[in-house]
Amino acid sequence: MTSSRIIVTGGAGFIGSAVVWRLNELGYDNILIVDRMDETDKWKNLAPLKFEEFIDADEFLSGLNLFCPSVVFHLGACSSTTERDSALMMKNNYSYSAKLCNWSVEHDIRFIYASSAATYGDGSAGMEDGTDNLSSLRPLNVYGYSKHLFDQYAARNGMFERIVGLKYFNVFGPNENHKGDMRSLVNKAFDQINQTGKLQLFKSASPEYKDGEFGRDFVYVKDAVDMTLSFMPGTELSNDHARSGGLFNIGSGRMQAWNELAVAIFNALDMPPNIEYIDIAEHLRDCYQYHTQANLSQLREAGYAADITPLDSAVADYVRNYLQTGRHLGD
Repeated sequence: MTSSRIIVTGGAGFIGSAVVWRLNELGYDNILIVDRMDETDKWKNLAPLKFEEFIDADEFLSGLNLFCPSVVFHLGACSSTTERDSALMMKNNYSYSAKLCNWSVEHDIRFIYASSAATYGDGSAGMEDGTDNLSSLRPLNVYGYSKHLFDQYAARNGMFERIVGLKYFNVFGPNENHKGDMRSLVNKAFDQINQTGKLQLFKSASPEYKDGEFGRDFVYVKDAVDMTLSFMPGTELSNDHARSGGLFNIGSGRMQAWNELAVAIFNALDMPPNIEYIDIAEHLRDCYQYHTQANLSQLREAGYAADITPLDSAVADYVRNYLQTGRHLGD
Protein backbone atom coordinates (compact mmCIF):
# COMPACT_ATOMS: atom_id res chain seq x y z
CA MET A 1 0.00 0.00 0.00
CA THR A 2 1.36 3.41 -1.02
CA SER A 3 1.01 6.11 1.64
CA SER A 4 0.89 9.90 1.74
CA ARG A 5 0.33 10.36 -1.96
CA ILE A 6 -1.75 13.10 -3.50
CA ILE A 7 -4.25 11.79 -6.02
CA VAL A 8 -5.46 14.05 -8.83
CA THR A 9 -8.20 12.64 -11.04
CA GLY A 10 -8.44 14.43 -14.36
CA GLY A 11 -4.77 15.20 -13.79
CA ALA A 12 -3.98 15.39 -17.51
CA GLY A 13 -6.88 17.75 -18.14
CA PHE A 14 -7.13 21.51 -17.89
CA ILE A 15 -7.64 22.32 -14.21
CA GLY A 16 -6.20 18.99 -13.06
CA SER A 17 -2.84 19.48 -14.77
CA ALA A 18 -2.74 23.05 -13.49
CA VAL A 19 -3.21 21.74 -9.94
CA VAL A 20 -0.33 19.29 -10.48
CA TRP A 21 1.83 22.15 -11.82
CA ARG A 22 1.12 24.28 -8.75
CA LEU A 23 1.77 21.34 -6.43
CA ASN A 24 5.15 20.92 -8.15
CA GLU A 25 5.86 24.60 -7.52
CA LEU A 26 5.06 24.04 -3.84
CA GLY A 27 7.51 21.15 -3.69
CA TYR A 28 5.19 18.15 -4.12
CA ASP A 29 5.82 15.40 -6.64
CA ASN A 30 4.37 12.42 -4.72
CA ILE A 31 1.38 12.59 -7.05
CA LEU A 32 -0.72 9.88 -8.68
CA ILE A 33 -2.45 11.16 -11.80
CA VAL A 34 -5.70 9.45 -12.77
CA ASP A 35 -7.22 10.12 -16.17
CA ARG A 36 -8.48 8.71 -19.45
CA MET A 37 -6.22 9.48 -22.37
CA ASP A 38 -7.75 10.01 -25.78
CA GLU A 39 -6.95 11.12 -29.32
CA THR A 40 -6.38 14.75 -28.30
CA ASP A 41 -3.07 16.34 -27.31
CA LYS A 42 -4.01 16.22 -23.62
CA TRP A 43 -0.83 14.21 -22.98
CA LYS A 44 1.20 17.35 -23.69
CA ASN A 45 -0.06 18.81 -20.41
CA LEU A 46 1.76 16.04 -18.56
CA ALA A 47 5.14 16.33 -20.27
CA PRO A 48 6.59 19.17 -18.10
CA LEU A 49 5.09 17.90 -14.82
CA LYS A 50 6.61 15.84 -12.01
CA PHE A 51 4.54 12.94 -10.67
CA GLU A 52 5.10 9.39 -9.48
CA GLU A 53 2.55 7.42 -11.46
CA PHE A 54 -0.25 7.56 -14.01
CA ILE A 55 -3.21 5.19 -13.96
CA ASP A 56 -6.27 4.86 -16.17
CA ALA A 57 -9.43 6.18 -14.52
CA ASP A 58 -11.36 2.89 -14.80
CA GLU A 59 -8.47 0.79 -13.49
CA PHE A 60 -8.11 3.19 -10.56
CA LEU A 61 -11.72 2.85 -9.47
CA SER A 62 -11.55 -0.95 -9.53
CA GLY A 63 -8.41 -0.97 -7.35
CA LEU A 64 -9.02 1.78 -4.80
CA ASN A 65 -7.84 -0.22 -1.83
CA LEU A 66 -4.33 -0.36 -3.27
CA PHE A 67 -3.95 3.32 -2.45
CA CYS A 68 -3.83 5.30 0.77
CA PRO A 69 -3.44 8.98 -0.15
CA SER A 70 -3.58 11.98 2.16
CA VAL A 71 -5.82 13.92 -0.22
CA VAL A 72 -7.88 13.30 -3.35
CA PHE A 73 -8.49 16.12 -5.83
CA HIS A 74 -11.36 14.75 -7.89
CA LEU A 75 -11.23 16.97 -10.98
CA GLY A 76 -11.96 14.37 -13.65
CA ALA A 77 -15.31 14.63 -15.43
CA CYS A 78 -17.07 14.71 -18.74
CA SER A 79 -17.17 18.51 -18.96
CA SER A 80 -18.88 19.26 -22.26
CA THR A 81 -21.88 21.53 -21.66
CA THR A 82 -23.30 20.50 -25.04
CA GLU A 83 -23.03 16.73 -24.48
CA ARG A 84 -26.45 15.09 -24.82
CA ASP A 85 -25.58 11.55 -23.70
CA SER A 86 -27.21 11.55 -20.28
CA ALA A 87 -26.06 8.03 -19.42
CA LEU A 88 -22.43 8.97 -20.06
CA MET A 89 -22.75 12.09 -17.93
CA MET A 90 -24.37 10.28 -15.03
CA LYS A 91 -21.80 7.46 -15.07
CA ASN A 92 -18.80 9.79 -15.15
CA ASN A 93 -19.97 12.79 -13.16
CA TYR A 94 -22.31 11.22 -10.61
CA SER A 95 -21.73 7.50 -10.08
CA TYR A 96 -17.91 7.66 -10.31
CA SER A 97 -17.85 10.67 -7.97
CA ALA A 98 -20.12 8.99 -5.42
CA LYS A 99 -17.99 5.84 -5.26
CA LEU A 100 -14.72 7.75 -4.93
CA CYS A 101 -16.18 10.13 -2.34
CA ASN A 102 -17.60 7.33 -0.21
CA TRP A 103 -14.27 5.52 -0.26
CA SER A 104 -12.42 8.70 0.73
CA VAL A 105 -14.78 9.48 3.60
CA GLU A 106 -14.69 5.87 4.82
CA HIS A 107 -10.88 6.00 4.96
CA ASP A 108 -10.68 9.54 6.40
CA ILE A 109 -9.01 10.92 3.25
CA ARG A 110 -9.39 14.60 2.40
CA PHE A 111 -11.74 14.80 -0.62
CA ILE A 112 -11.87 17.97 -2.76
CA TYR A 113 -13.98 17.77 -5.90
CA ALA A 114 -15.02 19.88 -8.87
CA SER A 115 -18.62 20.96 -9.03
CA SER A 116 -19.58 23.71 -11.49
CA ALA A 117 -21.30 27.06 -11.88
CA ALA A 118 -23.41 25.26 -14.51
CA THR A 119 -25.45 23.99 -11.54
CA TYR A 120 -26.90 27.51 -11.19
CA GLY A 121 -28.73 27.36 -14.52
CA ASP A 122 -29.97 30.77 -15.67
CA GLY A 123 -29.12 32.29 -12.29
CA SER A 124 -32.74 33.10 -11.41
CA ALA A 125 -32.36 31.25 -8.08
CA GLY A 126 -29.15 33.14 -7.32
CA MET A 127 -25.54 32.04 -7.30
CA GLU A 128 -25.01 31.64 -3.58
CA ASP A 129 -22.73 28.75 -2.69
CA GLY A 130 -23.29 26.47 0.26
CA THR A 131 -26.07 23.91 0.56
CA ASP A 132 -29.08 25.94 1.74
CA ASN A 133 -30.30 26.74 -1.77
CA LEU A 134 -29.58 23.48 -3.60
CA SER A 135 -33.19 22.37 -4.02
CA SER A 136 -34.12 25.54 -5.91
CA LEU A 137 -31.38 25.28 -8.57
CA ARG A 138 -32.36 24.27 -12.11
CA PRO A 139 -29.36 23.53 -14.38
CA LEU A 140 -29.81 24.16 -18.11
CA ASN A 141 -27.96 21.09 -19.41
CA VAL A 142 -27.22 17.53 -18.40
CA TYR A 143 -23.63 18.40 -17.51
CA GLY A 144 -24.85 20.93 -14.95
CA TYR A 145 -27.48 18.49 -13.70
CA SER A 146 -24.98 15.65 -13.22
CA LYS A 147 -22.82 17.97 -11.10
CA HIS A 148 -25.85 19.27 -9.21
CA LEU A 149 -27.07 15.75 -8.48
CA PHE A 150 -23.78 14.87 -6.81
CA ASP A 151 -23.83 18.12 -4.79
CA GLN A 152 -27.29 17.10 -3.55
CA TYR A 153 -26.11 13.56 -2.79
CA ALA A 154 -23.21 14.86 -0.70
CA ALA A 155 -25.46 17.31 1.14
CA ARG A 156 -28.17 14.71 1.80
CA ASN A 157 -25.60 12.38 3.35
CA GLY A 158 -23.99 15.03 5.55
CA MET A 159 -20.68 14.86 3.74
CA PHE A 160 -19.99 18.59 3.54
CA GLU A 161 -18.87 18.55 7.14
CA ARG A 162 -15.74 16.80 5.81
CA ILE A 163 -15.48 17.17 2.03
CA VAL A 164 -15.07 20.24 -0.19
CA GLY A 165 -16.98 20.96 -3.38
CA LEU A 166 -15.79 23.74 -5.69
CA LYS A 167 -18.16 25.45 -8.13
CA TYR A 168 -15.82 26.63 -10.86
CA PHE A 169 -17.04 29.52 -12.97
CA ASN A 170 -15.50 30.35 -16.40
CA VAL A 171 -11.90 29.25 -16.00
CA PHE A 172 -9.41 30.08 -18.77
CA GLY A 173 -5.68 29.75 -19.22
CA PRO A 174 -2.84 27.46 -20.27
CA ASN A 175 -3.32 23.69 -20.71
CA GLU A 176 -6.81 23.89 -22.26
CA ASN A 177 -5.76 23.37 -25.90
CA HIS A 178 -7.10 19.79 -25.98
CA LYS A 179 -10.66 20.80 -25.06
CA GLY A 180 -11.84 21.44 -28.62
CA ASP A 181 -15.10 23.39 -28.70
CA MET A 182 -15.05 23.64 -24.89
CA ARG A 183 -11.94 25.85 -24.95
CA SER A 184 -12.29 29.34 -23.53
CA LEU A 185 -13.02 32.29 -25.78
CA VAL A 186 -9.47 33.54 -25.21
CA ASN A 187 -8.05 30.36 -26.70
CA LYS A 188 -10.50 30.28 -29.61
CA ALA A 189 -10.10 34.00 -30.25
CA PHE A 190 -6.33 33.71 -30.50
CA ASP A 191 -6.71 31.35 -33.47
CA GLN A 192 -9.60 33.26 -35.02
CA ILE A 193 -7.92 36.66 -34.85
CA ASN A 194 -4.65 35.30 -36.23
CA GLN A 195 -6.54 33.76 -39.15
CA THR A 196 -9.08 36.51 -39.94
CA GLY A 197 -8.02 39.66 -38.09
CA LYS A 198 -11.39 39.83 -36.32
CA LEU A 199 -13.36 38.16 -33.53
CA GLN A 200 -16.93 36.93 -33.77
CA LEU A 201 -19.20 37.24 -30.72
CA PHE A 202 -22.82 36.20 -30.33
CA LYS A 203 -25.52 38.80 -30.73
CA SER A 204 -27.87 39.09 -27.80
CA ALA A 205 -31.12 37.15 -28.09
CA SER A 206 -32.37 38.78 -24.89
CA PRO A 207 -33.95 42.26 -24.69
CA GLU A 208 -32.12 42.76 -21.37
CA TYR A 209 -28.66 42.90 -22.96
CA LYS A 210 -27.02 44.69 -25.86
CA ASP A 211 -24.71 42.76 -28.17
CA GLY A 212 -21.54 41.75 -26.34
CA GLU A 213 -22.67 43.31 -23.06
CA PHE A 214 -23.77 40.07 -21.41
CA GLY A 215 -20.97 38.03 -19.93
CA ARG A 216 -19.46 35.69 -17.40
CA ASP A 217 -17.38 35.51 -14.29
CA PHE A 218 -13.99 34.82 -15.91
CA VAL A 219 -11.27 33.48 -13.62
CA TYR A 220 -7.66 32.74 -14.56
CA VAL A 221 -6.63 29.14 -14.01
CA LYS A 222 -3.65 30.20 -11.88
CA ASP A 223 -6.06 31.88 -9.45
CA ALA A 224 -8.48 28.93 -9.59
CA VAL A 225 -5.79 26.43 -8.59
CA ASP A 226 -4.58 28.59 -5.70
CA MET A 227 -8.17 28.72 -4.44
CA THR A 228 -8.40 24.95 -4.88
CA LEU A 229 -5.17 24.23 -3.02
CA SER A 230 -6.17 26.51 -0.16
CA PHE A 231 -8.37 23.61 1.01
CA MET A 232 -5.45 21.16 1.19
CA PRO A 233 -4.00 20.97 4.71
CA GLY A 234 -0.35 21.68 5.30
CA THR A 235 0.58 23.96 2.40
CA GLU A 236 1.51 27.64 2.38
CA LEU A 237 -1.81 28.24 0.61
CA SER A 238 -3.95 26.49 3.25
CA ASN A 239 -6.90 28.52 4.52
CA ASP A 240 -8.72 28.48 7.86
CA HIS A 241 -11.02 25.69 6.62
CA ALA A 242 -8.30 23.43 5.24
CA ARG A 243 -9.51 20.62 7.48
CA SER A 244 -13.26 21.28 7.34
CA GLY A 245 -15.70 21.15 4.45
CA GLY A 246 -18.30 23.00 2.45
CA LEU A 247 -19.47 23.94 -1.04
CA PHE A 248 -17.65 27.01 -2.40
CA ASN A 249 -17.72 29.22 -5.49
CA ILE A 250 -14.46 29.57 -7.42
CA GLY A 251 -14.40 32.68 -9.59
CA SER A 252 -13.28 36.28 -9.78
CA GLY A 253 -16.34 37.72 -8.04
CA ARG A 254 -17.09 39.93 -11.06
CA MET A 255 -19.23 39.59 -14.17
CA GLN A 256 -17.34 41.01 -17.14
CA ALA A 257 -18.86 41.44 -20.56
CA TRP A 258 -17.73 39.53 -23.64
CA ASN A 259 -16.83 42.92 -25.12
CA GLU A 260 -14.42 43.57 -22.22
CA LEU A 261 -12.81 40.18 -22.72
CA ALA A 262 -12.50 40.77 -26.47
CA VAL A 263 -10.78 44.13 -25.94
CA ALA A 264 -8.34 42.50 -23.47
CA ILE A 265 -7.48 39.86 -26.09
CA PHE A 266 -6.85 42.43 -28.83
CA ASN A 267 -4.76 44.51 -26.40
CA ALA A 268 -2.65 41.45 -25.55
CA LEU A 269 -2.05 40.98 -29.28
CA ASP A 270 -1.25 44.70 -29.74
CA MET A 271 -4.11 45.01 -32.22
CA PRO A 272 -7.11 47.39 -32.41
CA PRO A 273 -10.43 45.70 -31.55
CA ASN A 274 -12.33 44.31 -34.55
CA ILE A 275 -15.53 42.59 -33.39
CA GLU A 276 -18.29 41.09 -35.55
CA TYR A 277 -21.59 40.06 -33.93
CA ILE A 278 -23.29 36.91 -35.23
CA ASP A 279 -26.56 35.16 -34.38
CA ILE A 280 -26.42 32.84 -31.40
CA ALA A 281 -26.40 29.17 -32.36
CA GLU A 282 -29.92 27.73 -32.41
CA HIS A 283 -29.08 24.82 -30.10
CA LEU A 284 -27.82 27.27 -27.45
CA ARG A 285 -30.72 29.75 -27.43
CA ASP A 286 -32.78 28.04 -24.75
CA CYS A 287 -29.90 27.03 -22.49
CA TYR A 288 -27.63 30.08 -22.60
CA GLN A 289 -26.37 31.76 -19.44
CA TYR A 290 -26.39 35.53 -19.96
CA HIS A 291 -24.93 36.47 -16.59
CA THR A 292 -22.75 34.60 -14.10
CA GLN A 293 -21.04 36.11 -11.09
CA ALA A 294 -19.53 34.18 -8.21
CA ASN A 295 -20.33 35.28 -4.70
CA LEU A 296 -16.98 34.73 -2.99
CA SER A 297 -18.03 35.64 0.55
CA GLN A 298 -17.78 32.04 1.81
CA LEU A 299 -14.36 31.59 0.21
CA ARG A 300 -13.15 34.81 1.82
CA GLU A 301 -14.65 33.84 5.17
CA ALA A 302 -12.77 30.54 4.90
CA GLY A 303 -9.56 32.56 4.85
CA TYR A 304 -8.66 32.96 1.18
CA ALA A 305 -7.21 36.48 1.13
CA ALA A 306 -5.12 36.61 -2.07
CA ASP A 307 -5.83 39.22 -4.71
CA ILE A 308 -7.45 37.95 -7.89
CA THR A 309 -5.61 38.67 -11.13
CA PRO A 310 -7.34 41.44 -13.14
CA LEU A 311 -8.82 40.23 -16.42
CA ASP A 312 -6.53 42.26 -18.69
CA SER A 313 -3.40 41.07 -16.83
CA ALA A 314 -4.53 37.44 -16.89
CA VAL A 315 -5.33 37.55 -20.61
CA ALA A 316 -1.99 39.21 -21.37
CA ASP A 317 -0.08 36.52 -19.44
CA TYR A 318 -1.99 33.73 -21.17
CA VAL A 319 -1.68 35.13 -24.70
CA ARG A 320 1.93 36.31 -24.55
CA ASN A 321 3.52 33.63 -22.38
CA TYR A 322 1.59 30.55 -23.49
CA LEU A 323 -0.52 30.90 -26.64
CA GLN A 324 2.11 32.80 -28.63
CA THR A 325 4.94 30.59 -27.41
CA GLY A 326 3.19 27.22 -27.43
CA ARG A 327 4.26 26.62 -23.83
CA HIS A 328 2.40 24.59 -21.22
CA LEU A 329 2.42 25.06 -17.46
CA GLY A 330 5.76 23.82 -16.20
CA ASP A 331 7.70 24.45 -19.44
